[in-house]
Amino acid sequence: MSASSPTDTSLPLVSPAVFRRLVIGAIVYIAVVSAFFLAFPQVDQAASGLFYDAGAGFWAASDPLFMRLRELGPFLVKLVAVAALGVLVVAAAVPRLPDWLSLRAPLFLLSTLALGPGVVVNAVFKNNWGRPRPNAVDLFGGDAPYVEVWRISDYCERNCSFVSGEASSGLWLVTLAFLAPPRWRMGILCVVLPLCLALSANRVAFGGHFLSDTLLSWGITLLVILGLYQLFYRSPPGFLTEAALRRGFSAVAVALRRACAGAWQRSLIAGRRFAAMFR
Repeated sequence: MSASSPTDTSLPLVSPAVFRRLVIGAIVYIAVVSAFFLAFPQVDQAASGLFYDAGAGFWAASDPLFMRLRELGPFLVKLVAVAALGVLVVAAAVPRLPDWLSLRAPLFLLSTLALGPGVVVNAVFKNNWGRPRPNAVDLFGGDAPYVEVWRISDYCERNCSFVSGEASSGLWLVTLAFLAPPRWRMGILCVVLPLCLALSANRVAFGGHFLSDTLLSWGITLLVILGLYQLFYRSPPGFLTEAALRRGFSAVAVALRRACAGAWQRSLIAGRRFAAMFR
């Protein structure tokens, strides 16, 4: 992608009305899901109970197919993140990049991943809300009580159930559709959304998260993505424009080349002096 502005029709959320509705929709979605599970916590318990057996526990956790499915999500997330980071590394090493290559795109991908699944979901919610996972709850063989959504407790210290990190990472893959050419977006969504659903359901089947953990994780992550989309693409500050990023990375590339050249010259001089000692 080349440099773009808020009026660029290649952007999927160019319309202020569409973007506003999507933000409001995500907020309403979080509120409705929260209210539903607060009013009917038995639905949360019943969803986890579908995968629980008194003798075998959460049987899906030891099923090879379900285990392989769980590995797929982190693998795809790492693959996209490494590719994005690779683009930035190349940009910092090469003074001139092709015009079609965007620097905002990998920065947007890495920022949404770090802030959404990383900071908001894992650091803020999972490490502070204290909701015990289904496999730790007395209903399913554990010793902790069932804790409702949004209720902070001390039954779990870190990496707890609320909200789901893997559901968040799965939803994060939707950012690929935000950056893809228009003709590819629907195809990407047709792959990513069912995959996100499967990965999230897999965590419920494993006893790692309640259904509410996964559903709320989607809404929270989407809000983070929309917020950063606004920052990067709809109303970017000067330093986040494509032109400014290219100038910055080009300056870094030039400085690195000079530093490497200087280090090489110094090493050659040191080598010659060392060799001269044995003449």
